[in-house]
Amino acid sequence: MAPQPSPRRLRIGVDVGGTNTDGVILDPSLASSSPSKGILAHIKTATTPNPSDGIMTAITSMFTQLEATHAANIRSEDAISSVTIGTTHFVNAVIERDPSRLSRVAVLRLSGPFSKHVPPCVDWPDDMRSLILGYHARVKGGLEVDGSLISDIDEFEIVEQCKEIRRRGGIKAVVINGVFSPIDTVYRQEERAAEIVRRELGGQGEVDVVCSKEVANLGFLERENAAVLNASILRFARRTIREFRQAVGRLGLKGVPVFITQNDGTILKGEKAAELPIKTFSSGPTNSMRGAAFLVQGQERDGKKEGQGQGEAMMVVDIGGTTTDVGLLLPNGFPRQQAAYSELAGVRMNFSCPDIKSIGLGGGSIVRKGKNGITIGPESVGYRINEEALLFGGSTLTTTDCTVLANPGITSIGNASLVKDALTEEETQQFKAIVRSKIEKIIDNMKTSPEDLPAILVGGGAVIAPDELQGASKVLKPRWSEVANAIGAAIARVSSVVDTIKSTETKTEKQFLEEIKKDAIERTIAAGASPESVEVVEVEMLPLQYVENKTRFVVRAAGDFDFTRSYMSSDDDEKASSEEEAVGEDLSEPQTVTDTKPKAATPSEVNVLTYTPSVLNRIWHISETDLTFISTGCYILGTGGGGSPYASMILLRQLLRSGASVRVVSPADVPDSAAVGCGCGAGSPTVSIEKLQGDEMMQAQTELYKALSSSSDQNQNNKATHMIALEIGGGNGLQGMTLGASSNMDIPCVDGDWMGRAYPTKWQTTPVVFNERSPIWSPIAVADGNGNVLVMPKAASDAAVEKIIRAALSQMGSQVGAADPPVRGAEMKRWVVENTVSQAWRLGRAVARARAMNRLDEVAETIVEECGGGQKGVAAKVLFKGKIVGVRRTLRMGHVYGECIIEGTDVTDDTTSTTNDGRRTRGRRGGQGVAGEEKEDFTGKRIKIPFKNENIAAIRIPAGDGFKDDENKELEKQEDVLAIVPDLISVIDAQSGEAVGTPEYRYGLLVIVIGIAASDKWTGSQRGIDLGGPKAFGFDHLKYEPLGKFVKPVCAIYEAYLLSKTG
Repeated sequence: MAPQPSPRRLRIGVDVGGTNTDGVILDPSLASSSPSKGILAHIKTATTPNPSDGIMTAITSMFTQLEATHAANIRSEDAISSVTIGTTHFVNAVIERDPSRLSRVAVLRLSGPFSKHVPPCVDWPDDMRSLILGYHARVKGGLEVDGSLISDIDEFEIVEQCKEIRRRGGIKAVVINGVFSPIDTVYRQEERAAEIVRRELGGQGEVDVVCSKEVANLGFLERENAAVLNASILRFARRTIREFRQAVGRLGLKGVPVFITQNDGTILKGEKAAELPIKTFSSGPTNSMRGAAFLVQGQERDGKKEGQGQGEAMMVVDIGGTTTDVGLLLPNGFPRQQAAYSELAGVRMNFSCPDIKSIGLGGGSIVRKGKNGITIGPESVGYRINEEALLFGGSTLTTTDCTVLANPGITSIGNASLVKDALTEEETQQFKAIVRSKIEKIIDNMKTSPEDLPAILVGGGAVIAPDELQGASKVLKPRWSEVANAIGAAIARVSSVVDTIKSTETKTEKQFLEEIKKDAIERTIAAGASPESVEVVEVEMLPLQYVENKTRFVVRAAGDFDFTRSYMSSDDDEKASSEEEAVGEDLSEPQTVTDTKPKAATPSEVNVLTYTPSVLNRIWHISETDLTFISTGCYILGTGGGGSPYASMILLRQLLRSGASVRVVSPADVPDSAAVGCGCGAGSPTVSIEKLQGDEMMQAQTELYKALSSSSDQNQNNKATHMIALEIGGGNGLQGMTLGASSNMDIPCVDGDWMGRAYPTKWQTTPVVFNERSPIWSPIAVADGNGNVLVMPKAASDAAVEKIIRAALSQMGSQVGAADPPVRGAEMKRWVVENTVSQAWRLGRAVARARAMNRLDEVAETIVEECGGGQKGVAAKVLFKGKIVGVRRTLRMGHVYGECIIEGTDVTDDTTSTTNDGRRTRGRRGGQGVAGEEKEDFTGKRIKIPFKNENIAAIRIPAGDGFKDDENKELEKQEDVLAIVPDLISVIDAQSGEAVGTPEYRYGLLVIVIGIAASDKWTGSQRGIDLGGPKAFGFDHLKYEPLGKFVKPVCAIYEAYLLSKTG
């Protein structure tokens, strides 16, 4: 006899928001066959102080609805297969800094000698760090990128640290974070360390232990940050989820599994969510997007056969009372995720979050009439719309008022007669044009290709949106859209992600990919998915530069939950008694904590519009504000390469906070007899985000000077009197200052470098261009920070130095500190690219000022002006503005080669109004920028940017063109070149003003491409153009034509010195 189907088929979805708690009871078997979409009951009710009460109220009300309509053939309690809850409760505890819900945490790093200068929570807000971080220590452990050991863990060390944690008292959780732990499947260092900690401190659930690899993926600091927040909220999460289960149990739903939705649109079993509450922080927008897609299933597939492909991407536009939130639902059914990093409550993390963009447009947005026409928002009456809007007898004109006036067919909202004369006919048309323009722009900004996509409008304010939108193949306003988030919770799936690095020396990428896909599928089934429903929905392969035969694989699999399995009852996994929980009984009254200790001024507290650097006796004393500016500028000057300066900036900031002084001097003030040393990091950016710098930079310097002390070469001095950066671009732009800090070599850093940008090889430096002696880069010393040092006393050429050091890299952890021999001051003055620290400072200041004035729409033009010393369009140009629509990468000889395709579009934000003739004008919130000038329209155009670690060129391509294989590829034409090396081609994020590195190129990113004229140290000779120009990158068919005239950057030291004299 065939097995009988389970009588439990209905799913309950509940979404607990800050204002409302939404609920739905859904029968999935009717989803595609019934006009009701299987929705049997739904509700929207006010969120209660204790969310469990609101959940009970919502479910009880829906049971009443359900039994009233299905009393003859259904009993609610017996029909429910699951209850899935989306909640903001956990994230609110973090945002509110509630000490009654957040526990003190200790951090044990398995990192050996690495990360010693960057302690845990170093980049947190002061109040968050003091509230949560109770203790931290480094012990032996960690892996290299190839999976070999930095060192194994030492049990005695860990036991001693446990004694210290116990002695300090009050610590309720311990985070274990190991270098490259996400790829550690052999040594299991974090797991072994966790077992020791549990044995020493665990007792009766006394201390929670969190392995960082269970929380997030590659990115040491960001993974640690996420793990610490997760650990801090564990006890509160367990209690909250137990209360959710108890509430469900009191409704008679004994044995019904309770799930919590997570950030990517999938579910966690209650007990798993209690271990990983951080993965639920951003689930609300995801639930709304997936619920919206469910409501329109079938409608978006016009012209397609059922089962054909995975569907198509869809825009979900959620219009509330104050904002419009837009996300992109990918063809695989999951929301597009943010770039590598996200931020919550000032804490930078790398766990997955949906990519949501918001604008100040909602049903309660305030409409104003002025001499320049209509303006809308961003101010809103919000939840007071029923009191303040004209339709309800209020005195404030809102978008809902204007929508009812413009659409006489809408009769269900308020009293239409009250808005009869609110707008003239001309103003009404203008209002409609502005609303349409705002929504169309944000939709276009979220799209990843020029093709029109379906747009689904949900939320209580969706009535204000038009029925047709440019860029949308169709506009859908489904029924039940007001509870789309609860529907999304009810239909959530199960998924697993495998993020690992493999050596392709013995197997091909294709073979590894198949193995990793299988692993992802098995993990998804283990997480609760039915085997027949699981499929791979996302695949990404990233070759690692400077790491031989290594590729990073990221694979996601997803499937429907298997409700035929048996699960624990709602309280089986609750092992700790209520007395052992570190939270109070009352969940309704959060407390906030503020740091009452006096603080030094931080960059966020400094007035960036008036700030000037501290210069005494022509010596620039670097402050944290200066460092922030310089770091931002270094990444812009990195032209896509050089690695993010973030970790280097944090390290140098720690030195400043520890009392170190950092000095910068003008090249002109360096004596001719001085010895100008140089140091840099070399290796893979992927390694640098995981294996944080130890002492390898200083170790290399020490070993170099040992070698020099025995050298008979009269060109070499035994000890440096000054330091200079090898390249100003990327993380190396800060190394000269770090080495010269008073806590290290205690010597000033020169305001300049040997590249004026970033280049992929050491022989692409200005001393090699001048070729006054060769080789220039030997002797050289490199250190890996783990006891291994390579000293190269002699070399045949600078190219040989590059080849040999690169060959050694893979055996030294793919990341080393390098020390270069000092040059005489007189040589430095001839070879240096001058004032590049000042240039980086100015570019970073331009970005900071644009943010302060809310003028990021003009940040590119401001950067261009800074590069020209106040002369517009002379030394730099805005080459293009648009959206990345294609990225392709490959690894050759340790370098990542690739192409990025950008399609022209409007990348500005939404602060626009529309005049009577349809022209858009920019709203100003203070200050004067460079607006008002006629700007080029890039819409409909395309460019490609080839790169070899760094960007090589910006080249026009026909609209619609994409990637071509080598056989069909046509050579680029000279007339299509917008800019080419040695000129700088920099890509910046149009939404933040920050530089975008080539590893961060991704589909849909809105960017601005800037070209900056190269230093005359490169362009002043044919040798410079040969070494740094097109031929050096294999573009022999193109010639270098300068995009403008180089203008030497203005020295910040000299400018501040003059101000001090005249002030």
